[in-house]
Amino acid sequence: MKIVANLWRGAEKRAPNAPYPSVALENVAPWLARHPDAGVTPLVDATPLAPVAALWVKDERSRMALGSFKALGAAYVIGHEALRRSADPGADTLRGETYVTASAGNHGMSVAAGARAHGARAVVYVAETVPERFTARLENLGAEVRREGVDYAASMAAAAAAAGANGWTLLSDSSWDGYTELPHRLMEGYLQMAAEAFDQCPEVPSHILLQAGVGGLAGAVAAYARHIWGDVPSLIVVEPEAAPALQASIEAGHAVFAPGPDSVMGRLDCKEPSLIALNGLARDADLFLTLSDDDVTACLPALEAAGLATSPSGGAGLAAVLSEASREILGIGADARVLTFLSEGPA
Repeated sequence: MKIVANLWRGAEKRAPNAPYPSVALENVAPWLARHPDAGVTPLVDATPLAPVAALWVKDERSRMALGSFKALGAAYVIGHEALRRSADPGADTLRGETYVTASAGNHGMSVAAGARAHGARAVVYVAETVPERFTARLENLGAEVRREGVDYAASMAAAAAAAGANGWTLLSDSSWDGYTELPHRLMEGYLQMAAEAFDQCPEVPSHILLQAGVGGLAGAVAAYARHIWGDVPSLIVVEPEAAPALQASIEAGHAVFAPGPDSVMGRLDCKEPSLIALNGLARDADLFLTLSDDDVTACLPALEAAGLATSPSGGAGLAAVLSEASREILGIGADARVLTFLSEGPA
C-alpha cells in the first residue's frame, strides 16, 4: 500500500499533446435517447460496511445489459458516428465499417454492441490470458475474436497493426501521442455515469474513490466532479500495486511505463496511462493509492454478502474504504461521506 499526494494539482498538462477530459455531458443525450437499454443504474447505500457517515456505491453491473460502465464508452463513440451520418440511424448506417480493438472483455463488449447496432463489423484482439468466458460473450455479441499476444499491450499492438493494414478504425479506450480523438469521445460517454451518481447522492461527498487502469473512468468522473462541485470532494485514485501507471506518472511528472507482475485486478492491470486521463487526473485528483491483490480480495466476501458481488477490478475503490489501513492512510474518518463506483459484476 502506497500513497502519493498530487503535486501537480491545478498545474499545466503532463501530456501537452493530449486534451483534458470532456465535461460536455449534453453531447451524450442524443445517443442515450435512442438506446433501448439506457436506464439509470442505482446508487446503493452501503454505509453499514464501513465506519463512515455515508458510503454510496454507484452500481454499474446492470448498465445497458452489458454488465459494466464500459457500455457507455465504445458503443457511444460508434453511436455518435452513426448519428453524425444520419439523423435517423438504423441497423445498416455503418455497414461496411470495421472497428478493431484489444480488450480483456468489457471494452470489447461495448465495441461489439455498438457495431452490431449499426451494421458495422467488430474485431477484438485478446491476449492469451483472457478467459474463454469473455471471448464467448464477445462472440455472442457478434464480434470476431482473435487471440494474439501474451498481454494486453501485445494484443493492442496487434489490433493497431490490423487497423493500419486493413483501413479499419482502431477504437481503444486508452490514448497516446497521435491517438486522442476517439478515446476523448469515449471518455465523454462515462460522464453519464458520473452525472447520475451526483444527482443521486443526497449530499455532496467528502471523498470520491476511483479505481483506475489506464484511467478512463477515473479521469472522466474526476473532471465532472470538479466541474460540478469544485474543490469540495477529495478525489482519490486507486490502482493495483502491480500496475501503478498513474501514480508513477504523477511522481515522474510525465507518462511512464510502470512494469510489474500480473494482478488479479485484470481490468486495472495496465502498465501505461491514457494521456487524456493523466492530464485530467494531474489537474483534478488529490491522492493516488495503490492496493495489493490481497488488500482487495479480502474485501470481496463482505461485498458479496451485502449484495454487491463484483470482481477485484470492480471493487478496488470500495476496498480502499473497507480497509482500516487504507482509511487511516487516506484520512477517511467517521464523518466522511464517500462515493465509490462498482464498475462491473463478478469475474
